[in-house]
Amino acid sequence: MAIANDTVGNVTQKVSDGQRGGKLDATLLRRLYAYMLKCRVVEERIRTLFKQGRFKGNYYAAVGQEATEVGATLDLLPEDTVAPSHRNFVSNIMKGTPLPLMFAHLYGRKASPDQGRSSPSHCGYAPLNIITPASTIAAQLSIGTGIALASKMQRKQNVVVALSGEGSTSLGTWHESINFAGVLKLPIIFVVENNGYAESLPASMQTAVEDFSVKAQAYGVPGVAVDGNDVVAVYTAMREAIDRARSGGGATLLECKTYRLYGHSEIDAAKYRDPAEVEYWKARDPISAMERYLKPDNLWSEQWKEELTGDFNRELDEAIAFAENSPSARGDEALDHVYSFSIRERELERKTWSPQFERSSDGSHDLH
Repeated sequence: MAIANDTVGNVTQKVSDGQRGGKLDATLLRRLYAYMLKCRVVEERIRTLFKQGRFKGNYYAAVGQEATEVGATLDLLPEDTVAPSHRNFVSNIMKGTPLPLMFAHLYGRKASPDQGRSSPSHCGYAPLNIITPASTIAAQLSIGTGIALASKMQRKQNVVVALSGEGSTSLGTWHESINFAGVLKLPIIFVVENNGYAESLPASMQTAVEDFSVKAQAYGVPGVAVDGNDVVAVYTAMREAIDRARSGGGATLLECKTYRLYGHSEIDAAKYRDPAEVEYWKARDPISAMERYLKPDNLWSEQWKEELTGDFNRELDEAIAFAENSPSARGDEALDHVYSFSIRERELERKTWSPQFERSSDGSHDLH
């Protein structure tokens, strides 16, 4: 049986042994683990809420991809920008968006950062420079590239991290963005989260190359492929890419080979995947791998995990209560922040029919 993404050192069941020896200190390693666990706890709760019908729409969980989600964003500063996709809801956790506002967004409440406009999966937060994702795949990359250009023009050392799935590399926007960044040496890192499937289409039917990272060669930027389930490997590669971007070295393409443990979304049973493949990747769960890595150095225990989980669940309870007790956005507010006040009033008062065009008694239309 062919296993999706089994191409980086056969994707081991443990975190990189090569990173031992003091390269990452104990506090940092524990932070990486704690953030991965928090992302998992939050998304599993969201999946439960969706199944209970507590919020509408759909949700695209990154469960199984936490090593990439965390390792790629842990070192970002408040002034740095994240350009997320629909699957990167937890980028808000990494940048520090308040959890109650994140859940207000899921529920489409007026208290959400976008006042209920883009729920549930397109969550951005302007105060921390998180771009609101769009339904158009890869659209966030061109916006992120523009922000990187602005940072360079303003002689700032800010960086942009643009996240997307491997399916985005089939779109012109992806190629245009990385080409533009390569030509102008922009401070942006393109992180391709290669989870093996563009919705239901396997990677082998998207491209003839084994590593998406080689596509960087066409645009004159470094391309690096790592085990996306190894948080130490992702973090280490990302730190180098961020340092390069901040120092004026330009863009990097980082491919993280990982796997989503569930379907494309909460309404996708993922029957297109071989059950044996799913089990293979469950054995390579990034959180379990990190636990095995930390335990020999007494940096992890089951008790500590339970304490963290308890803290996260209490925080979640408060965030959910805030969202569920917050008012929903009103329909007549949809045009706020879109049009000027005068145009908004005109649109709200517009009639849906013209008095000059009425239906006669015989059902025909007459002009008066």
